Amino acid sequence: MSRSTPWEQIAEPRTDYNVRRVADTTEIPFYWGKDTAGQCLFIIELEGDHTSQYRRDVTRLNGISVDLRNGDNKSQQRLVLTLERNVDSDLFLGLCETLITTLATVMDSAVALSVTLQHLKRWKAFLAGKKARMLTNEEIRGLFAELYVLRQLYLRRLTQDEAVDAWCGADDSHQDFIFGNVAVEVKSLSGRERSSVRISSEDQLEALVDNLFLMTVRLIDMPDAETASSLNDMVALIEQELVTAEAIEKFSEKIAGCGYLALADYDKPSFTVGNVNLYRVTAGFPKIIRSQVAQGLFHVSYDIQLEAIAPFVCEDNEIFGRF
Repeated sequence: MSRSTPWEQIAEPRTDYNVRRVADTTEIPFYWGKDTAGQCLFIIELEGDHTSQYRRDVTRLNGISVDLRNGDNKSQQRLVLTLERNVDSDLFLGLCETLITTLATVMDSAVALSVTLQHLKRWKAFLAGKKARMLTNEEIRGLFAELYVLRQLYLRRLTQDEAVDAWCGADDSHQDFIFGNVAVEVKSLSGRERSSVRISSEDQLEALVDNLFLMTVRLIDMPDAETASSLNDMVALIEQELVTAEAIEKFSEKIAGCGYLALADYDKPSFTVGNVNLYRVTAGFPKIIRSQVAQGLFHVSYDIQLEAIAPFVCEDNEIFGRF
């Protein structure tokens, strides 16, 4: 269900636009607004002339227009973000809230503009992805589990560049990670999950390499635990740990392609990682695969009982151990 937005309380003006200042902000002024066409606006008020900086660094986005306009006097300018399709107001609200949080302690207008334009570049990659919408709870859990595995790979086996390359992200790959002659499909389980795992296609357990593994990561929702992390926390941790420019850039592209943007909505839920089990997918492993499915069947999904694959459990060093 869509949540209420601040634009619902703003009347459509006859000329120019109506605005309402964002509450509880004391440094850079922010405004919610609505123009004569009923479009939702987010306005950042800047002191000084930032035309050169804006022209040099501005990013054009699909669905959101960006404009630098004159303020009430010659010493002011306004950066105006306009949502061109109000059906996306929930998402636009999330993006604006992220900016408000990020700029909360910024006092310099040039810095505020620079930070905002950097965020717009991330938004562009996000909006260009296949999932330009809010992630579902299931998608949040799945992405968190994949990022957990990504960290383990570069902490324990691969270089950072190799680990980020191995993560398939939103690519149309059969498995979540492929490196060397190894492929790993990652599945998240909740703390109260039934004792089975859902396989979402006939391709996920189809081996295209010699060593195929299924890894289950049990995520326990514990918001008050000191060791608990949200999706935002996990992404921020990885961004802090990556040190090469190539790894940082590729990670940003892949995480955006997965439909992620650092929105306040992803500060919850917070997880602790419970049991992590690794299964080697070999002969006799219960599975449905494309090469053995009757012609005409497709988009096959099914559940596997964890008890049934217990004999295939192996040590996580099989994928995390050094060569």
